[in-house]
Amino acid sequence: MADAPPSGRITLAHGNGGRLMRGLIADVFAAHLAAPVENDAAFVTMPAAEIAITTDGFTVEPLIFPGGDLGSLAVNGTVNDLAVAGAIPRHLTLAAFLEEGLEIAVLDRLVASAAAAARAAGVSVVAGDTKVLPRGECGGAYFAVTGIGTRRAGPRLGFAGIQPGDRVIVSGPVGDHGTAVMLAREEFGLSGDLRSDCASVLPLAESAGAVADLRFMRDPTRGGLATVAHEIAAATGFGVRLREASIPLRDPVLGVCEALGYDPLYLACEGRIVAVASPAGAAEILARWRGTEAGASAAIIGEIGRGEPLVVLETALGGERILDELEDEPLPRIC
Repeated sequence: MADAPPSGRITLAHGNGGRLMRGLIADVFAAHLAAPVENDAAFVTMPAAEIAITTDGFTVEPLIFPGGDLGSLAVNGTVNDLAVAGAIPRHLTLAAFLEEGLEIAVLDRLVASAAAAARAAGVSVVAGDTKVLPRGECGGAYFAVTGIGTRRAGPRLGFAGIQPGDRVIVSGPVGDHGTAVMLAREEFGLSGDLRSDCASVLPLAESAGAVADLRFMRDPTRGGLATVAHEIAAATGFGVRLREASIPLRDPVLGVCEALGYDPLYLACEGRIVAVASPAGAAEILARWRGTEAGASAAIIGEIGRGEPLVVLETALGGERILDELEDEPLPRIC
């Protein structure tokens, strides 16, 4: 019979360095993550290679949503940042900021989910920390993760390699995560069974990384696809032209956005890649991705052009409109 989940709630005493804090670390974090608890730092062995490091904070409301939770979001998000940079993720550290009153059973579920995501990605969580904040100063839990990896063989990725005529590719439908979290909040009188796309993109990134003419990859999290396109335009000085009819979007995402006035191109994804490659390279990446379950809906959705560094959307009706850079945050605490 499976062990019963831990009971009780987080108190300020869980953060004072004493018995309760040691018990929480041993019974929840170390139990799932198999991380040593006796030292403040971990020693790891790394291959002789160029090192990649990333760090990010994760906050989402609700903490558990269809298709994922704060734990899987934090691990996958960090793994994805390394993967799209052209690195092989190796090790993570996890800092947990916990609100007084959080159910320990909920925390246990989040940490178990983080551990499962780490195992699936082949990474180890080697060190961490906990802090407890007074009630009302934290939305249940925030996670901060640092990831370290080694550079993967293949082309060096970045804005500098992008050229006019290159194609823009996306690995799957966009806006799923933002819409799923929005529905899970039950604030708008809407319901549905849409699931977040929260997942590791490491297999997709490794597949694309084997293509010589790959220029750039990014995971379109906060600000979505449109924001990645703006980053490309601003960094290169080239225009980005997207084709609305080619962008994969699920019907529930379109329906919710139409009802609430959101643009799905600005909504967060947590398991997608936006890539730029030469025309031949894009065709090869597309074939590779479509041969996998995660990339079955991948599509070439636009191209890089000369001219002003604007992001232009060719609409399904044959017109075009400029996609402005995101200024307001439509969905706070989304990732």
